[in-house]
Amino acid sequence: MKDDANILIVDDESGILKILELTLRKEHFTHITTTTTKAEALQALVEQSFDIILLDVMLPDGDGFVLCSTIRQQTTAPILFISARSSDFDKLTGLSVGGDDYITKPFNPLEVVARIRAILRRQREYEKKTVQPEMKSYIYNAFSFSPDEALLTVHGEVVQATAKELELLHFFCKNPNRVFTTSQIYERVWGEDVFGEEKTVTIHIAKLRKKLGDNTRRPNIIVNLRGIGYKFIPPTGDS
Repeated sequence: MKDDANILIVDDESGILKILELTLRKEHFTHITTTTTKAEALQALVEQSFDIILLDVMLPDGDGFVLCSTIRQQTTAPILFISARSSDFDKLTGLSVGGDDYITKPFNPLEVVARIRAILRRQREYEKKTVQPEMKSYIYNAFSFSPDEALLTVHGEVVQATAKELELLHFFCKNPNRVFTTSQIYERVWGEDVFGEEKTVTIHIAKLRKKLGDNTRRPNIIVNLRGIGYKFIPPTGDS
């Protein structure tokens, strides 16, 4: 069965491009665009829209992290970094600039496919839910969130957020005052418990806190219970 997801791969290593495209086609993904430079990737984004983007960090004409920030100004499509840069700093940077996940080279091509499927599955499930009429808006003093419109407003101002950030917020809003471990959050929001990484959850929560205007040093909305997990406390009053 063919998958109609439109995939963009940005990597200057021809061997990587070939093995990823070959594996994806064997797994029935048919709409694949490959580019080798920052310029080619940006041109491809002008010409068509993509459901997911696989992005290398080291490109011949620019930095993948910078490119990710540029892409985020054009689309909220999930971005999966695939890079030989494997330090914790690089992973944290990739997630903080707008990436949804990070895989290091060398990698198992089937792991990449598994992560793509998980990301796309959760994306489609979220999009289906947002068109259901019974979905409600969450209105608090500090912010309001409408899942069906994918609209986040903080202190009366519309705040731009990625699809994954909104999905994470939706998860918290549906489960107020409940404690979840990072692995539980990853499984529920990212849809995978096999390849989950705690840093992915931590970075996305940090970005979400910032966009909600939560105190990043002493958060009041998304609280970290050391050694246990995270809890969403619906803001009241002036919080």
